[in-house]
Amino acid sequence: MMNRRKLEEQLVKALMIAATLVVSSSLMLILVTIVWKGLPVLTLEMLTKTPEGGYYLGKGGGILNAILGSIVVGLAAIALASLTGLPVALYLNVYLGRRSKMAVAVRFALDTLWGIPSIVYGAFGFTIMVMLGMQASLLAAIITVALLVFPITVRGMDEVLQMVPDDLKEASFALGSTNLETAGRVVMRRAFSGLLTAVLVAFGRGIGDAASVLFTAGFTDSLPHSLFGPVATLPLAIFFQLATPFPEVQARGYASALVLTAIVLAISLACRLLMAGSSRAQSK
Repeated sequence: MMNRRKLEEQLVKALMIAATLVVSSSLMLILVTIVWKGLPVLTLEMLTKTPEGGYYLGKGGGILNAILGSIVVGLAAIALASLTGLPVALYLNVYLGRRSKMAVAVRFALDTLWGIPSIVYGAFGFTIMVMLGMQASLLAAIITVALLVFPITVRGMDEVLQMVPDDLKEASFALGSTNLETAGRVVMRRAFSGLLTAVLVAFGRGIGDAASVLFTAGFTDSLPHSLFGPVATLPLAIFFQLATPFPEVQARGYASALVLTAIVLAISLACRLLMAGSSRAQSK
């Protein structure tokens, strides 16, 4: 019996190690590929200039329009999702209670929305555009990406707020505070770094998604300047460059992928630092 238990433990341990190696190797393979193919052609011109005529045919210019477009779309979308999502997360944890039937139903709905493929959000955004008579634009891209990251933002905030000790809220209520005062002065203050981490995670998801903006953002070689005009994004710029038959343009696509990966990795690093700060604050 003892030998069987040891064998099972060793088997599970081996599977865990194998899974860890597969995930780590996949990440390293992706990073090595885009660095090896993209870094040699990544120049200051690519980062500081917009595409010139014939850029996607091998001529000069850069991807500044796509970089700024992705940042604008990502920031505006996450701001919209956070402004609408934070009240939902607070309502679930302060007003409803963690185990109420309504809270369970809302979390199930959010988890379902989280699992919907981003191309479905893109198709939904395109349908709304057609119904309203809108064209592909920065505004349409912001709304679509906001819908995409909304369940991610709310569930991330919800998980953070659930870690706030009940004793703090009960002490606040005992002192005569209302639900609103408890939510703003106690719960949010305690979980601020964790809430910011949830926002950054959702931002990293939104800025790197291509399917949701494929039908809604359009594309342009100009810098974003109007809510009602088309906007370039890095995921679509990468797609268009890799789809060309010109090797030099394909190499620029890998360089663009390297830029996008660097942005996402920077966001991930910021999340780790904020999570570490949140853990220290929770332990005090």
